[in-house]
Amino acid sequence: MSILQLIKREVAYRKLAFVLAVLSVAFAVGVLVAESTLLDASSLRTEEIIAAKIAETEEQGRILKDDYRKIAKKLGFNLLILPKDQNLSDLYLNDYASKYMPEDYVDTLAQAGILTVNHLLPTLQQRVKWPEQNRTILLMGTRGEVPIVDRDQKEPMLNAVDPQTAIIGYELHKSLGISKGDKIKLLGREFTAAKLYSERGTKDDITIWLNLGEAQDMLEKKGLINGILALSCHCHSSSRIGLIRDDVSKLLPNTQVIEFESKAITRAEARDRAAKAAKDAIASEKANRAKLQKDREGFAAILVSVIMVGCVVWIAFLSYGNVRDRRTEVGILRAVGMSSGQIMWVFLGKALLVGIVGAILGCAGGLLVGALRGVAVLQAHTAGDLIDPTLLIVSGAAAVVLALLASWIPAALAAREDPAVVLREEA
Repeated sequence: MSILQLIKREVAYRKLAFVLAVLSVAFAVGVLVAESTLLDASSLRTEEIIAAKIAETEEQGRILKDDYRKIAKKLGFNLLILPKDQNLSDLYLNDYASKYMPEDYVDTLAQAGILTVNHLLPTLQQRVKWPEQNRTILLMGTRGEVPIVDRDQKEPMLNAVDPQTAIIGYELHKSLGISKGDKIKLLGREFTAAKLYSERGTKDDITIWLNLGEAQDMLEKKGLINGILALSCHCHSSSRIGLIRDDVSKLLPNTQVIEFESKAITRAEARDRAAKAAKDAIASEKANRAKLQKDREGFAAILVSVIMVGCVVWIAFLSYGNVRDRRTEVGILRAVGMSSGQIMWVFLGKALLVGIVGAILGCAGGLLVGALRGVAVLQAHTAGDLIDPTLLIVSGAAAVVLALLASWIPAALAAREDPAVVLREEA
């Protein structure tokens, strides 16, 4: 009788032991495959969550940056372009420039598409006597912001003032009882109070804004301005103002640029804080998901290891019991001429069959359970994405090897039995 026939008869005669051994291997392999598949699903889900979080955070970051931009915009302009011969001491003392430059300077900057500045606003400002009210005020003429070519048009920080209208600072309209829509007279001309500013705590509170053309006529400065207000770019450079001055001087060599540093720093910090908040949110989500994945992998490693050890012990126990129950049969087979090697292969062959059948059932069951549970939490992936051929091959091979190792010692003991001793004891 061949070894294969002996194995078939052994399996047929001791069905329960064979089924228990197969189930043990199938359970161990199933747990391994299921846990590995679930870990893969968790990893894919993490990628989905991170991708969604990045998209969400980028959108929130864009909104946050826009909010910071709006907040920073309320700080006002942080650059002032002046005639080169303007004495800064006089500027700070008088609150306005006493030197003038052509109005078309602002058009030169805008047409050049200069990148280091935004929101170009030509102004004509001067302290004047308001004879009708016996007050000294600051008169500001502006035509509105000049758009820079090839640049997305941004919401203006200061809108143009329509002809025959005026914008009144807080201290002036409060002390004089001016309401929106009232008519006022200034230097012999009549204007409508189109807008009333709230309190700012600056020289704006004693300023009246007019259309630039009308202000030039009233101050006899046709075609002239004495300043260009602007907003610096968000440049990541310690020499930001140096870059701006270089750019402006190349186009307008007869000018100088001063920076209101506190406003520039506040604006830059606000934008940086918005960007950092977005990056930190993504990094935090990645770290949390990585820790969760690591914890799951650690638990899975312990669980699978315990089950594998239990499987080996159980198969070894079943194999040893099988050998003990078949001592008489082994003795007879040895007595009729079967070698110890053949005897050993009968037991190892059964273990090999247990490993193969158990591996097939375990891989199928584990993959089914893992894929079904994994796909339930995924959004952008299918069950096919969770099938890992390498995992199935390795798991199946490991099952066979473990089954053989668990049966090796009992098989070796059976092969070493002396048939004469066995038969004499049984007799």
